[in-house]
Amino acid sequence: MTDKFKKAFSLMTVFMLMLTGCAASEDTAALEEEEEEIQTLTVADEEYYKQLQGQNITLNVYNWGEYIAMGEDEGTLNVNEEFYNLTGIKVNYSTYATNEELYAKLKGGGASYDIIIPSDYMISRMISEDMLCELDFENIPNFSYIMDNFRAPEYDTENKYSVPYLWGTVGIIYDSTMIDIPAEDIGWDILWNEDYADQILMFDNPRDAFAIAELRLGYSLNTCDEKQLKDAAELLKEQKSVVQAYVMDEIFDKMGAGDALIAPYYAGDALTIMEDNDALNFVVPDSGTNLFVDAVCIPSCVKNKLAAEMYINFLCEPDIAYANTWYVGYSTPNSRAYEKLDEDIINDGISYPDDNYLSENCETYSNLTEEANRTMQDLWTDMKSTDKTTPNKWIVPLFMALCIAASIAILIARHIKRKKDIF
Repeated sequence: MTDKFKKAFSLMTVFMLMLTGCAASEDTAALEEEEEEIQTLTVADEEYYKQLQGQNITLNVYNWGEYIAMGEDEGTLNVNEEFYNLTGIKVNYSTYATNEELYAKLKGGGASYDIIIPSDYMISRMISEDMLCELDFENIPNFSYIMDNFRAPEYDTENKYSVPYLWGTVGIIYDSTMIDIPAEDIGWDILWNEDYADQILMFDNPRDAFAIAELRLGYSLNTCDEKQLKDAAELLKEQKSVVQAYVMDEIFDKMGAGDALIAPYYAGDALTIMEDNDALNFVVPDSGTNLFVDAVCIPSCVKNKLAAEMYINFLCEPDIAYANTWYVGYSTPNSRAYEKLDEDIINDGISYPDDNYLSENCETYSNLTEEANRTMQDLWTDMKSTDKTTPNKWIVPLFMALCIAASIAILIARHIKRKKDIF
């Protein structure tokens, strides 16, 4: 082969490789484009949403943190912006961390909201205290998309005050690279395991924390029995020695960054945390758990009820319900949004657990009696104020005692030696 031919052959080879590389890049780009989430909004009745245009209305919406689609990823919907574009109604949006924080804010009367999204037991409590408005479902036609098994729930048996928003279960998120226990063997007792002292996080709200203790004790999550509540509180006191911190939304940073190894948390949020840390895994204990529902309500301090009901209806639009479940990671009660989900989400075993497990091993919170609520809160406050001790609490005092003993022994030995030198 001549040098000229070799050079031509080499150039041809390089050219072919470049073409192959370009083709591969194009295929990869096409695949990425195909996988990119593209969300659109279509509503059945645009005229419905024009009723209050031009009236300079603002809705005050109070919701959990990280609990609505914000359009942060390209091609996804920003729910509140879309609502404004459609209706001309502005949304003043703020967040809370616990049901108790929401309750205290409303009960104190220091703030006025038009939309709130509390959990099941808090809804029934607010109903009993006349803190919620009855809904006019003529203004919420999209309620028809709510699945039958989420209608007329225990916390709102006549379906007068709430519309289900998202639901899920409580489980355990953990670092699978540091915890050498098969997933099927992990239960609630791991949150008391001294081998992981100061690497365990715990809920910073009484209802969820007591529920885990009650599950370990075999009690109902809705027990009002004073002795059983005290038993649960004692178990939480025992746990305190191994707990690094009591947290809510802080868990995102702590578990995501590897600052803790184990925590109980809500399935939807756990999936979000796991997206950024491959070491993390999530299990729902076989022994049972809480199935929670967060629902949209209108508090009695509402300023514009029709606008608030319009917002609830908007949240039930299939495209909006899908955008919210896609962004938040929690499960949707909206039948049309569910139909839009990928099979891998439906079958991941976390987002939509087996129906038999849900019916046989899960319990939904209901409102406790006023006396039981007060007892639980008092016990929780007492537990939180108890001095934290660790399983190794005697090591430091023992070490100091040994040091002192060693010092005394050295002094005695020196004294004896001096006496020998003198005599």
